[in-house]
Amino acid sequence: MEIPPKSPDGSEKSPQSKELLTSNTASTLCISSRSESVWTSASRSKWDIYHKPVIVVSVGAAVFLFGIVITSLSCIQTENKNVYKMCGPAFLSLGLMLLVCGLVWIPIIRKKQKQRQKSQFLQSLKSFFFNR
Repeated sequence: MEIPPKSPDGSEKSPQSKELLTSNTASTLCISSRSESVWTSASRSKWDIYHKPVIVVSVGAAVFLFGIVITSLSCIQTENKNVYKMCGPAFLSLGLMLLVCGLVWIPIIRKKQKQRQKSQFLQSLKSFFFNR
């Protein structure tokens, strides 16, 4: 058996093991990429798909209701009336913006899901006919 030569830095790794390390790093990069759904075809639950827009809608509704309360306080209380008049509409507009963004986000996700299902179906058909 032949003994591989030592590397100049003192480590006893062979060139083959260095190649394995670099290829392992490349596969790790693919696994840890943001678009893991492209690499894995496992189906996700509804909550996994819609949790972000649901959270945005919930926070938007809460901020909007808080804005309504603050604005109504400016009508009821006489002290600090200017503060309530400034903060109330700000919370109203911020809450409404978040609410609308979340409500628009949901149909966009549905449309993307339908497109993804169509493309997966077309890919399976293509692989079925061309791999014969």
